[in-house]
Amino acid sequence: MTARKDLFSRALSVPGRLHMAAHSHHLWPDATLAAHLEAWEDGAVLADHKWDKALGRIYPAAQALVAGELALPAADTVVFAPNTHALLAALVSAVGRKPVRVLSTTGEFHSFRRQAQRWDEAGEIALTLVDADAPDFPERFAAVARGGDFDLIFVSHVFFKTGHVFDRVWDLAALSRPEGPWLVVDGYHGFRAVPTNLSSVADRVFYLGGGYKYAMAGEGCAFLHAPPGFGPRPVLTGWYAEFGDLEGPPGGVGYARDAGRFLGATFDPSGLYRFVAAGRMLEAEGLTTATIAGHVRGLRTLLLDRIAAGQAGPLAEAIVLNPPDEGPQARFLALRHPRAAAWKAALAERGVVVDVRDDVLRVGLSIYHDATDIAAFCAHCICL
Repeated sequence: MTARKDLFSRALSVPGRLHMAAHSHHLWPDATLAAHLEAWEDGAVLADHKWDKALGRIYPAAQALVAGELALPAADTVVFAPNTHALLAALVSAVGRKPVRVLSTTGEFHSFRRQAQRWDEAGEIALTLVDADAPDFPERFAAVARGGDFDLIFVSHVFFKTGHVFDRVWDLAALSRPEGPWLVVDGYHGFRAVPTNLSSVADRVFYLGGGYKYAMAGEGCAFLHAPPGFGPRPVLTGWYAEFGDLEGPPGGVGYARDAGRFLGATFDPSGLYRFVAAGRMLEAEGLTTATIAGHVRGLRTLLLDRIAAGQAGPLAEAIVLNPPDEGPQARFLALRHPRAAAWKAALAERGVVVDVRDDVLRVGLSIYHDATDIAAFCAHCICL
């Protein structure tokens, strides 16, 4: 495929900016502007009745897009929240014991890392971590998961710092059952980046994702796929969770029987509007995740070849943490070097947007990039 810069004309019109961080804040496509304005108009014109549309039409459309992307058997296993932190907190509260015995890794994103560390300090959870950078990580993590007595196993499909793809995570679904342990997969860097089919494990696996990155919809639209029968009564609960067909003790707190049991309370629905608009745009243009991943794979190869040839200056000195292989690949390149932060700062002065995690420079690519952008990026790097 060729780059689709035409779909991002507003975002790409910013003068003097070369955006190479599609893995971080993905540029918003033009289609989301109309959706954002629609959300405002509905609030102004429909007022109180905006929720009839937001929850009756936009919300189910967003559920259907997630279900279609992940090959879920039903869309009502998907619940939305303003961020993954809210969903994570509700999920852990549903385990039903303290401390919650949690297995995870040293490579999880900060929304989990920070909260898990604090929970561990407070005695709310008992946390076991496996080194995500270990050469034998897949085997080691699986062995600990199978040999331990855990309530919750939390791990990324695609690790946010290194770009490593843990595609064998789905094998752990065999361990997951309603009474525990629960397998929770952080799919934020996998959703709409790596083709993901959950049809065979959807009845046993929780999956967290959101619209901020490859779904191209911005903030305010995180989601959780929650398998039926797992965590029917979260302790942390908002009043939206009592909408619909309820279960619970007579006179007690009732919960929706579907994924709505994890709902919170009143939220800004504009993120859902943008999520639906971006998803429908991708469908209309025939831009599947596999198609986009193929386009990015070619650009990654081109960039790596230029780096190796010395055409990107000191980037040739960096260690490539996620070199190409035959399996699924992250949508960003992770380059480890002691001067990664200095490189990022120098590139920012030249209008080039990348990001850094510790000593790792991340370069994210998408459908609005082409070979010209790779050449321009490398030319800027020569001057580092």
